[in-house]
Amino acid sequence: MARTRVPRTPFLALTLCAGLALTATGCGDDDSGSDSSGSGTGGPSIVVTTAWEGGFATAAGAEDVQVLVPPSVQHAPDYEPKPSDLAVVAEADFVLYAPFEPYAEQIKEAAGSDAELVEVALDNDAGTVKTEVARLGRMFGTEKAATKWTKTFDAEYAELSAGLKEARPGGEAPAAVAQVFTAWAGKMAGVRMLGTYGPDPVTAQEVSDLSAKKPDLVLDNAHMSTGTVLPDSGADQVKIVNYPGEDLDLLAVYRDAAAEMETALGAR
Repeated sequence: MARTRVPRTPFLALTLCAGLALTATGCGDDDSGSDSSGSGTGGPSIVVTTAWEGGFATAAGAEDVQVLVPPSVQHAPDYEPKPSDLAVVAEADFVLYAPFEPYAEQIKEAAGSDAELVEVALDNDAGTVKTEVARLGRMFGTEKAATKWTKTFDAEYAELSAGLKEARPGGEAPAAVAQVFTAWAGKMAGVRMLGTYGPDPVTAQEVSDLSAKKPDLVLDNAHMSTGTVLPDSGADQVKIVNYPGEDLDLLAVYRDAAAEMETALGAR
């Protein structure tokens, strides 16, 4: 059974629960399509900084995935690694991290690990996800599982996208602005993207400029939200979540985003 863990966003300011005792959760099955023969425990040991990387790793066919940043942390770059993290990293074959998580190199060095440090392009844009999943599958030796997941992803993404286009009021594509890490949700829904903001806090000038574009929707990042982005624009703000849950099911992120988008479209 695959060992997984719950991560998420933040990092410098929270405590990693007592010893960060990694919970064991099933993440694979006998029909995983993994290139590795046997039970699935013969594959590489993967440590990921957050559930977002964990979702990519699991999609690529990894079955032994452990997440460092607990779900209570809302912004991964604010997370401060604890000694218990180092023990986990010391046993890993691969450590996955994102560029905005500077503690990954720090974790590896402090643990004295021989793990391969892998930077992941964390963006749920369909093209990026498929490219990264294929790349990780090659690294892990799980290409078959990665290919199988991608086929499932393509079918489900197409279905969700079609459903969102049908949900458009009057059949017309609404206009939207998005936080840079949520533009993928607008693309899936086929909205007209007027602009993006972030990841830095929105300035008064940006608020003015984006409001002047008269968007129908604001696609906000649930993990970096600062409240109502364009308070006087009349735009409906939609909360988009990038990270999967404890099961590290990346497809669920798309289903949840589609549900949020459909609700917003129906309310117009």
